[in-house]
Amino acid sequence: MIDKLEFLLALAREKHFGRAAEACGVTQPTLSAGVKQIEDSFGVLLVNRGSRFQGFTPEGERVLEWARRIVGDTQAMRQEVHALRHGLAGRLRLAVIPTALAMVETLTTPYRAKHPAVQFTVFSRTSIEILDEIENLEADAGLTYLDNEPLGRVNAIPFYRERYRLLVAADAPLAEREEVSWSEVAQVPLCLLTPDMQNRRIIERLLRETGAEPNITLESDSMILLYSHVRTGRWASVMPAHLAASLGLTETNNLRAIPIVGPEASLTIGLVFPLREPSTPLVAALVAEARRVAPLLAD
Repeated sequence: MIDKLEFLLALAREKHFGRAAEACGVTQPTLSAGVKQIEDSFGVLLVNRGSRFQGFTPEGERVLEWARRIVGDTQAMRQEVHALRHGLAGRLRLAVIPTALAMVETLTTPYRAKHPAVQFTVFSRTSIEILDEIENLEADAGLTYLDNEPLGRVNAIPFYRERYRLLVAADAPLAEREEVSWSEVAQVPLCLLTPDMQNRRIIERLLRETGAEPNITLESDSMILLYSHVRTGRWASVMPAHLAASLGLTETNNLRAIPIVGPEASLTIGLVFPLREPSTPLVAALVAEARRVAPLLAD
């Protein structure tokens, strides 16, 4: 039955029978037959079908919720039994907002020192994608904002506070300032993350609260691309202080990372993980590491 429930989860993720079958490593007829077996056992239609996948019925949505719990608990049980016999091992999948990617090593490096058999996969994701992937068992945990938009059904622990810096070339306007205001930031040509990123929505809100229309002339989902454009001296950007420090931008002679005040804004970045007790051993170890590291990152 577990493999049939995994078919449903794959179908919810992929929204396509062929891609779901490929993700599960089975043929499409095998996946369709598995879903049909679950429907027959309940005596109700779970999936709306036509020439293609058309979504889940109301009964299907409820079964999907139970499937996530059952499959998640089964994975956690298998992982815990394996850990009891062989120690902590496996792959930990982390989904992280772009502005927090540079902070991941503060968790993964000490984690792996304690559990060398664990491997990591880190995805760059929007805050909405992080929550979706945790719910659909595609990610084990994530780093995202805690206090700006609804989190939904996850556990969360604060990790650090995100404060903002204006990033400019050393010879650009405002480069000699010790601090700048949000109203001044609104006047310079900016390159920022794309609007699907919560960081962009936060910064744009702070800029608009000054009463000015932000001068956003370039957007990208890549922090590296933003950084490269700032180096030309033709653009400025707004980056979190921790990110600027981790990239060495506060120590270079070519760039300046200037505190933004008036008011100084800060938001909480935290670790989010499934609302499940007990957590998998891999996630439980990550939570313990986050609780240990968080005080060291406090300003």
